[in-house]
Amino acid sequence: MRSIGRREASVLAAIAALALVLAAAAPGFFARDNLGDLFLANVPVLIAALGMTLVILTGHIDISVGSVFAICAVASGLLAKAGVPMPLVALGACAIGGLLGALNGAFVAYLRIPSIVVTLATMVALRDALRWTTGGAWVQELPAGFQWLGTTQSVYPVLVAGLVIILQVAVSWGLRNLAAGRAVYATGSSVDAARLAGVRTSLVTFSVFVAAGAFTGLAAVVNSVRFSQIPSNTGIGLELNVIAAVVVGGTLITGGRGTPAGTLLGVVLLGMIGPALTFMGVSPYWERAIQGGIILTAVAVDAVRPHVMRVRSYA
Repeated sequence: MRSIGRREASVLAAIAALALVLAAAAPGFFARDNLGDLFLANVPVLIAALGMTLVILTGHIDISVGSVFAICAVASGLLAKAGVPMPLVALGACAIGGLLGALNGAFVAYLRIPSIVVTLATMVALRDALRWTTGGAWVQELPAGFQWLGTTQSVYPVLVAGLVIILQVAVSWGLRNLAAGRAVYATGSSVDAARLAGVRTSLVTFSVFVAAGAFTGLAAVVNSVRFSQIPSNTGIGLELNVIAAVVVGGTLITGGRGTPAGTLLGVVLLGMIGPALTFMGVSPYWERAIQGGIILTAVAVDAVRPHVMRVRSYA
């Protein structure tokens, strides 16, 4: 637990340092409208990242999240145009995401195909299937009750903030206190040891992929209701943002260690970089390079730490 606390503290310190630099060099960054836009833009990333946290905690990865996001977004728009009430639209998108996650989970958990291979294949297949089905056309003429979930632009952020708090608390509490949460950590720490302890590791792996798909479906709805049209190519590059936030937040890429709180901090830090560069007059093309450097540093620290601890134990 101390190492998790150190990672979260280091990310929090990086956020604070970046905020101090922005306060001195670009105070306009903290304008209310900019912070509001930043919050709404990163909420879908956070929701999808909570699901990805569960997947990576088991020692797997899902790089099809962007394609699942696009399918769920288009499906939500089509359901709304068909006259389906918004609560059922959201449930429908989550169900579709869960089914696509179940497809990934079945191949990984029961056919023992590496998750990187499975989700790479579904990433391409789902994206191309959506492009073929829609012909690249956007979903337009959405009903008035779809945008902002039928509320107003000022009320919607409050609703979304409440949703994020509920999800963050629920996932954190479940991982700490429920047997299912402990099974996720056990599976990621050692599949063989977890199996010997009576954990149904295949079911755990399958379940986290289903959960990740459902979270992605919800993220797609939360993102789509901000706009009057839904592009069929939405979600491109989302997988990098989501996985990066989880890893930077302290979740070990090989599984077994990490927290939703760390994921939240990872989303905040990485979400600040692009707008910060813009406000400081730096080319936005540096955003991906900086994100890549942060990810590489985080992974390197996780790789080196066990060796450092081993040396200290011998000293």
